[in-house]
Amino acid sequence: MAARQLVVGRVVLCCWRRAYSSAGAAEFLHRSIVPTMHYQKSLPRLPVPKLEDTIRRYLNAQKPLLNDDQFRKTEELAHQFEKGIGRELHEQLVAQDNQNKHTSYITGPWFDMYLKAREPVVLNFNAFMSFNPDPKSEYNDQLVRATNMTVSAIRFMKTFRAGYLEPEVFHLNPQKSDTQLFKKIIRFVPSSLSWFGAYMVNAYPLDMSQYFRLFNSTRLPKLNRDELYTDEKAKHLLVMRKGNFYVFDVIDRDGNMLKPSEIQAHFKYILSDNSPASAFPLGYLSSENRDTWALLRKDLLDNGNEEALQKIDSAVFCLSLDDFPIKDFVHLSHTMLHGDAANRWYDKSFNLIIAKDGTAGVNFEHSWGDGVAVLRFQNEVFKDSTEVPAVSPQSQPASVDSSTAVQKLDFKLNDALKAGITKAKQNFDASVEGLSLNMIQFHEGGKELLKQKKVSPDAVAQLAFQMAFLRQYNQTVATYESCSTAAFKHGRTETIRPASIHTKKCSEAFVREPSKHSPEELQELIVECSKYHGRLTKEAAMGQGFDRHLFGLRYLALSKGTALPDFYQDQAYARLNYNIISTSTLVSPAVQLGGFGPVVPDGFGVGYQVHDDWIGCNVSSYPTRNGKEFLQCVYKSLEDIFNVLKGKKVGS
Repeated sequence: MAARQLVVGRVVLCCWRRAYSSAGAAEFLHRSIVPTMHYQKSLPRLPVPKLEDTIRRYLNAQKPLLNDDQFRKTEELAHQFEKGIGRELHEQLVAQDNQNKHTSYITGPWFDMYLKAREPVVLNFNAFMSFNPDPKSEYNDQLVRATNMTVSAIRFMKTFRAGYLEPEVFHLNPQKSDTQLFKKIIRFVPSSLSWFGAYMVNAYPLDMSQYFRLFNSTRLPKLNRDELYTDEKAKHLLVMRKGNFYVFDVIDRDGNMLKPSEIQAHFKYILSDNSPASAFPLGYLSSENRDTWALLRKDLLDNGNEEALQKIDSAVFCLSLDDFPIKDFVHLSHTMLHGDAANRWYDKSFNLIIAKDGTAGVNFEHSWGDGVAVLRFQNEVFKDSTEVPAVSPQSQPASVDSSTAVQKLDFKLNDALKAGITKAKQNFDASVEGLSLNMIQFHEGGKELLKQKKVSPDAVAQLAFQMAFLRQYNQTVATYESCSTAAFKHGRTETIRPASIHTKKCSEAFVREPSKHSPEELQELIVECSKYHGRLTKEAAMGQGFDRHLFGLRYLALSKGTALPDFYQDQAYARLNYNIISTSTLVSPAVQLGGFGPVVPDGFGVGYQVHDDWIGCNVSSYPTRNGKEFLQCVYKSLEDIFNVLKGKKVGS
């Protein structure tokens, strides 16, 4: 399914004034003078595109993938759909949308798409983002970093729930809108009008409806369709180590955070627990097929484990403490993307993972939300934990009795459950064994040089992927790039389709016949790709892509129980939605790299970052594809593009 992506929006880093509780610990990251959800009520609604625009965009995306005969057939089916059943479905979708003005037309279908999927969430849906190391190396000690990051995460939660977290806003003119003066004025504008006030100064508030699911939340396995569960009353943290589960309260009965020195003491107690690794680690169950897991969960409940499972499901979040250091970037990616399922609970909204050497990352479940919320959380936690750390390497843990405060969860397992865990482990190990992760760093240029040459950095990265695949496999295939639609109420994502007639023409010129073209001609082709990609990106961000609209119409047709229209049974439609190259990008001061699994068995999962003076790219693949070779082709493509932009010949 094409939706298994990291999706990232711009994050606004905020002022860092502290608010202190009577307990003496800093309870909040900051106190925004504009309430967190001030803009939510007046956010514009996600538009339903015009059907004729959707069909035109769909056919443009199909052109580079089909020969003339195939395209004629697909074009005919598309126009029949547009004039006939598609028009009826579109009118019904618009009418339905008008009756549900509190949300977006994609919300219900998108939740269903995720929650009805029966594949394991790990590798198929969950994504990861790893933190940069703490700039002060001595703070990368596992105990110190776990304490500081947990304290900052709880501060984030408390700041959000109190309405003090700065609203998420995309500033096109920050000199006007990202100012104290503007904030002082806008806070008095009623929330039903506040979006318009921001729009007047070129600022675009983003949807924050997903944020509440960051904490105390989990995805519960159920037959046919999972459920999302949140219990904001729960005050405890879940900690996993060696496949064992520990819980302790991090919020007291007055709603104040536990003192950092006490949190540190409890972590020290857990890290020094000599209990053996769990013989039947329950974590493996959260890596199973969802129906299999649903049945095993019912067995767990029937076997007297309701209270222990409730502790897991309702915990503020899951902290996974690994007992090994990280060797290199590839090991880092494996650890954060899947790790050892014994020491993860993939169903939690996120696992904060901290290795023996203090390397940290987040693995997040994708149904509840997208990368915008997770990245904002990571940015805030990184900034707070590194700039205002709650404890230092010299800090002494509090003298408290952790043996009574920390509860180790015990599970009653019968033979069927033990067999279920053993089978889940076998399945997980087999999946992971086939997964390859590879990466490159290209240091011959980045965002700055590309902007000087007036081409889009993202377009150049995407062009390099198209060139690379053509060089490696001699074909152009369906490609997916994720784009956030958080500028709209309950927006999720839209697809940018980076494979176009322009990238195909440009790739063929570079790969097949570079000597026939002058650097100037090749530059023109790159510029053409950049312009077209820029247009697609803008359309997607404004809710004017075609993928979600067609997905919504298909969902509506299926819900009626009638035969699926011929348009959707076209092989070309299936092929376009079989995304062999699935991509997602992010750049953040907090994040080192991010990634996800391939979305089809013979695909590539491509996470990339275009920095000021270098480009990073990491790729996941299964044995049917060679990710290492693909990245070598990406490197060669970037080299050729940068050479041409500098006026040199290809290969010089």
